[in-house]
Amino acid sequence: MRWIYGKQDFNTIARGQENCYLLTNGLGGFSSMTMTGSAARNDHAVLMACVQAPNHRYNVVHRLAESLRIGEKLFPLSTQELADGSREEGYRYLSAFVYEGIPLWKFQIAGVEVHKEIGMKHGENTVAIRYRIQNRKKCPVTLEVTPFFQFTKKGEDLSPEQKMARRENVIASNGLELKFATNGTVVGIEETRELYYYSYDVCDGRRETGSAMADHRISLTVSAEKEAVLKIVYSLEDAKQDADVIFKEMKQYQKTLKEQAGFRSPVACELAKSADAFVSKRESTGGSTILAGYPFFEDWGRDTMIALPGICIATGQYDTAKEILRTFAVHEQKGLMPNLFPEGENEPLYNTVDAALLFVNCVYLYYEATKDQAFVEEMYPVMERILKGYREGTDYGIHMDEDGLILAGEGLWQVTWMDVRVGEILPTPRHGKPVEINAYWYNALCIMERFAALLDQKWEYPGLKEQVKQSFAEQFWMEEKHCLKDLVSDTEADRQIRCNQIWAVSMPFTMLDPEKEQEIVETVFETLYTPYGLRTLEMADGEFHPFYEGPMEERDMAYHQGTVWTFPLGAYYLAFLKVNGYTEEAKKIVKGQLEVLESALREGCIGQLPEIYDGENPTRSKGCFAQAWSVGELLRVYEVIEKG
Repeated sequence: MRWIYGKQDFNTIARGQENCYLLTNGLGGFSSMTMTGSAARNDHAVLMACVQAPNHRYNVVHRLAESLRIGEKLFPLSTQELADGSREEGYRYLSAFVYEGIPLWKFQIAGVEVHKEIGMKHGENTVAIRYRIQNRKKCPVTLEVTPFFQFTKKGEDLSPEQKMARRENVIASNGLELKFATNGTVVGIEETRELYYYSYDVCDGRRETGSAMADHRISLTVSAEKEAVLKIVYSLEDAKQDADVIFKEMKQYQKTLKEQAGFRSPVACELAKSADAFVSKRESTGGSTILAGYPFFEDWGRDTMIALPGICIATGQYDTAKEILRTFAVHEQKGLMPNLFPEGENEPLYNTVDAALLFVNCVYLYYEATKDQAFVEEMYPVMERILKGYREGTDYGIHMDEDGLILAGEGLWQVTWMDVRVGEILPTPRHGKPVEINAYWYNALCIMERFAALLDQKWEYPGLKEQVKQSFAEQFWMEEKHCLKDLVSDTEADRQIRCNQIWAVSMPFTMLDPEKEQEIVETVFETLYTPYGLRTLEMADGEFHPFYEGPMEERDMAYHQGTVWTFPLGAYYLAFLKVNGYTEEAKKIVKGQLEVLESALREGCIGQLPEIYDGENPTRSKGCFAQAWSVGELLRVYEVIEKG
């Protein structure tokens, strides 16, 4: 899709910093700035390099200060808020920002047009910047670009002692060497430092200032009534590359992603391209992984297993799906999948009850898409150990009760996706039998019974799924509320109306009769549905938080207490289609409701879906501006609508 923003979209510096772009390199590195080209977060960067995939990130090229010299006058092209209250206001000369897989800025000043593009090379920590200057004046003009660097770990700031050293086309600082190449004129300058104000970190309660330093300037003079192109490449690997080739390769790569996914809807095609941003290599395992979200999150087991069906399977990236599942299979332990992978000498962390059950579901969805029986046979022993671990008991209080249902959680360990903890406080305590975990458990039992028959293996648990089905219906159904309890724990939290129940309808194998599933879908629509996601708690509940804002403690207290999350919306639509028989009329209704996604993709991170919104009135994206499971779960809906 082609997104075009005009002057009315950035008529103030605040408006111009509402939206950003995101380019990624498949290593965990990225490039992301606002549509005015500014850094409004300490995580914004022209080049956020990743020296060890996917999470050893360094903010290398933080921003570009740009200006156009016409005679004796210097016109700023760059936009940036500084900590002393001053600002560069190049957005006043910005006539358009266009995003179509590659960000493009169009400036117009007194008869001179400057078009700027930024590209990123897949598989490398390399960015290309290209300026096309069309000078229609009868005098020469000069474009000047001053890059400001940090060379610091993501989220950290420059130290007063940190220095840069430049020799020819190499800049060194903090143990890193950055190469650069350009057809412009490079002039060394006295080391200059700037102190920035990050408006988007302020509203999130994060560090509000940060600094960067510069030691050279690049310029290109364009003769009267002529056109010229300034190219700059910065790279930790090899800067001696043609910027034009990098842009050409980017466009071809995105075209291939779109074609392989095979969607018709323009929104689905955009999401298919966006999905690739989350797939990354993981150096510690030698395989691929899925990053949970940008700019904050790394790769987690739960997020990967929720996102993978949409990110990889719905888009036809079957080999990537298989590689990721193999990576997790190697690290299965006591029937659990890692929530955090090992780094250095650290051990994996297994504090998730859902990842292992969803691993079984991912293998099933992969098999249904590919009929790759050999892979099922390869994964079967791992899945057997998962069922054994849950049935006989494993870490974090995860075990099967006498009634066949799964209990999970102990002490301060929150092991479902509603896992936030504030000191000794559990804002959303879910120790007991969580509704979605038991839906995943039943689904896994059904899948493994099918796989046992497929592979001619003895099924070890005859009658268990029927016991789980009966116990679930007896213990979770609330007749007076026409929906399911959120968990069974003999606490007041049991009867709260939350979005977790929707997975008891949307999974491939479910336990309830069609009438009850229909009631659940209608109750969720009435109490939790918004066009941008599902509320995590109904608004009528006394613990409902209408806003997600303020310092981290305040945000954490609201995180799962009403805040709208985008990713459960996928399960809602899948459930709606299911209970309505996947009719053309049902698909038409869902397609109509999905139309609003185009506006969601236009706001925040362009072409991406965010993590969360405010619970009361979801108008502005919050949290991660690009979230893997948000994109993945909505892609699954398009997959059902278009491919069946």
